[in-house]
Parts: sequence; C-alpha cells; structure tokens
Amino acid sequence: MSGSGDGADGTGQCSVHVPRSARTVLERSREDLEAGAELPRFARFPAVQPGQPAIERLAPSSGLIGYRGPTACAAAGITYRQLDYWARTGLLEPSVRTAYPANSQRLYSFRDILLLKIVKRLLDTGVSLQNIRIAVGHLQSVDEADLAGLTLMSDGATVYECTSPQQVVDLLKGGQGMFGIAVGAVRQELEGTLGRLHAERTDTGETVVGYDPGDELAQRRNRAG
Repeated sequence: MSGSGDGADGTGQCSVHVPRSARTVLERSREDLEAGAELPRFARFPAVQPGQPAIERLAPSSGLIGYRGPTACAAAGITYRQLDYWARTGLLEPSVRTAYPANSQRLYSFRDILLLKIVKRLLDTGVSLQNIRIAVGHLQSVDEADLAGLTLMSDGATVYECTSPQQVVDLLKGGQGMFGIAVGAVRQELEGTLGRLHAERTDTGETVVGYDPGDELAQRRNRAG
C-alpha cells in the first residue's frame, strides 16, 4: 500500500476534513473554548438525573452499619489483642456479630465502639477492669437518646455517672482529684473518625466506603494548582 503523502484516508477525503459530528470531545471542547463558550462541568461522581432517587449515605451511627475488628481498634485507639481479650472475657462483646460460628468475623456497632473508647480512657486513668466492667454493664442499659447527655466522673477508683452540671460540681467540691468523660463529646469525635473508615452494611453485607472531606478538598486544590 502506498501513501499519497497528502493525508488522504483512502476514500478520497482528506483526513482533516471529517464531518464535525465525528470530531472528538477534546476537539469540540477546544473549539468551544476558542469561541468563548462555557464548557460543561464534570462531577467527580455521576450526577443524579431527574426522577432518580438520591444516592444514600448512611450516618456512621446508623443501625444498618457495622464495623470489623481492625476498624473498631483504629477508632477506639486500642490494640487488637485488647479487643480480642475483652470480647472473650465478656467485658465488651460485639452486638452485631460475634466470632461464632467459627471463621465469622466480629462486627461492632457504633455504640459498641463508643463504649470501647470509653473503656480505653478509663483504663488510661487507672480504673480497674472490675470497676470498668460494672460501668460498662450500666452504660449498655442506658437508652441511646440519654447516653450522649452523660458525663462520667472518676477518682481513679470509682466511676460516677452525672446527668447534670450540678452533679459534676458537687463531685468536684469533695476535694478529691477527679477527671471527667463527656460522653457526648466522645460520640461526636467518634462519628468523625468512623465516617472516614470503611464499614459493612448489616442488611446486605456490602462494603461502605468511608468519606474524608479533607481528602476531597486536597484533591480540588491539586486540580486547581
């Protein structure tokens, strides 16, 4: 086959004189830009078309969300050895799915991990596991709506539950060294942490990919730069 050297494509039509409809998106965009037209914006995720349902995004605290052991450890700031020991000894077992039957992976709820995080803080201040076990048993019986309003106070030995600022003040007036854990603040912190980590839907077993607004912002800055 011999080339004519003039850009012919074998049909008698010069290859640069193709119909406008056959031009690439890049070529069209370049022409539109030169003509001063506003180019379409391309979203990172597919846009929801009219009539389609909105994309579902479950809150980290949703009852339809569960978290595997490694994620629970990362969010609560504990080791897997601690997690395993506390589950085997009954201090705090996963409420969504246990390790039984064999070969199944533990699945923790948001509330489970909140309690794990509280246990870790109590341990760090010297409270014994025996007293922590009593505190955890009580917290598991508290309604979800009331849990965020609690403040736990401790002198390093006994754990006190406070439901009002006045009760906190009364304990502090005793003159003993006290520390407090505002459960609502711990919950809020945990929501932010778990929202960036992967989870699992308890109804379908599907993986829920975490979302980090900071990563999205960084990517936008990189594209702008």
